[in-house]
Amino acid sequence: MARAATTASAADFVPARLSLSALREAAAGCRGCHLWEIGTQTVFGEGGAEAEAMFVGEQPGDQEDKAARPFVGPAGRVFDEALDAAGIDRSTTYVTNAVKHFKWQARGKRRIHQKPNWAEMTACRPWLEAELAVVKPRVLVLLGATAAQSLLGRQFRVTQHRGELLDSGLAEFVTATVHPSSILRGEPEERDAAFAAFVADLTVVGDALKR
Repeated sequence: MARAATTASAADFVPARLSLSALREAAAGCRGCHLWEIGTQTVFGEGGAEAEAMFVGEQPGDQEDKAARPFVGPAGRVFDEALDAAGIDRSTTYVTNAVKHFKWQARGKRRIHQKPNWAEMTACRPWLEAELAVVKPRVLVLLGATAAQSLLGRQFRVTQHRGELLDSGLAEFVTATVHPSSILRGEPEERDAAFAAFVADLTVVGDALKR
């Protein structure tokens, strides 16, 4: 079978009738940007359409790319620990990424994460917008700069607004915080404090869910 050509946007692949199952099936064949050529497979969101909280990260990492599941690698373990500390049950949430393919560069035998650029983020945004349209979360949590800027604009700075409830029409409550991978990248002696700050931000989410 001939391979489909890359187009300029995922919008060409989003189905007319939206459901998570239809989106997941369609996204598996997405050629909306060149990243499908280097990623093992599309890593779509995970969770139910009834989820009240949606968490959006940057992109799948090496382990997520292999497993076709978001947040199952080292950053995912930090994420799970922080959710638990904040009293949020991950099984009741919807977890996804702004970009659905793993962007990487070879370094020896390792595949090293590369930050998506604006064109790649823009090309993939129709999937994220479709997920939002189906799930309709009460609380939208943007993890890291890529996720936040993808939906709130290129000028948004997580460091200036982390843990705040933002004025946005995307959901009843919208907030941004760091990506859990930043905790792993930080200095070892600073990780406990960084983790505690991350948990504090997620506690804002837990409180919003109780309103």
